[in-house]
Amino acid sequence: MGNGRFAPSPSGDLHIGNLRTALLAWLFARSTGRGFVLRIDDLDRVRPGAAQRQIADLAAIGLDWDGPVVRQTERSGVYDAAIERLINAGLTYECYCTRREIQQAASAPHAPQGAYPGTCRGLTDSERTAKRAAGRPPALRLRAAVREFTIVDELHGRFTGLVDDLVLRRGDGTTAYNLAVVVDDADQRVDQVVRGDDLLSSTPRQAYLAEVLDLPIPTYAHVPLALNETGQRLAKRDGPVTLSELIAGGQTAGQVLETIAASLGLVGTTSHAMLDTFDPRRLPTTPWVVST
Repeated sequence: MGNGRFAPSPSGDLHIGNLRTALLAWLFARSTGRGFVLRIDDLDRVRPGAAQRQIADLAAIGLDWDGPVVRQTERSGVYDAAIERLINAGLTYECYCTRREIQQAASAPHAPQGAYPGTCRGLTDSERTAKRAAGRPPALRLRAAVREFTIVDELHGRFTGLVDDLVLRRGDGTTAYNLAVVVDDADQRVDQVVRGDDLLSSTPRQAYLAEVLDLPIPTYAHVPLALNETGQRLAKRDGPVTLSELIAGGQTAGQVLETIAASLGLVGTTSHAMLDTFDPRRLPTTPWVVST
């Protein structure tokens, strides 16, 4: 048996919706006899002190994890090795497109929505040389052999989504999220991924990349999000929604946990007590609207 995981980005404090997803990831893992690992996905935006506060908040609502907390910024060598395998297999190419050029191409008639159109896929050696001479640092993309890929989700069933030539390494040399998360999950023996259903559409890309790298594809469960009162995805600007804000307003961490549990129909006043009756088949299938 492998592990489940929670992997927040340290761009700010976790709000109550994030904590809800973390609790679900923990319950899915622990109820199936899996381990549970915590990873900080810090390749992109990082707010000083956010990771430490996130870790403290998860512990405050009763979640525990196995082994040390892993940070992506400490794993560049592992990502480089995976990318080198793809380069040696002839499965990559350099891309010189700017973000604006990609957006304009993706909005053209007949372009698959959200897909990279393959502008740089067929560049000749002389064209690549000219673009290098212009001084624009290239990103590195996967040369995908399929246009779509199917996964099986515990809550959504079979889901077929778009696969394009996704970025593996950005022009500034930073490993792209999709590559890092696939490599990390395999390296940490994560065979169960529970996360918000806003990420469902990107999962076929990641599953396909895992297949290309000859890595195991995890099982998935994409859970409903927390929304604000206007039906938008809950954000920290929506009011007192972080644990520290709610505690400042007079609640305890235990009461916040009970609020989350009530939104899920869970029984118990602690995370461990909830394990006794946890059944994914009874979870709500609609978003949770948070009143602030």
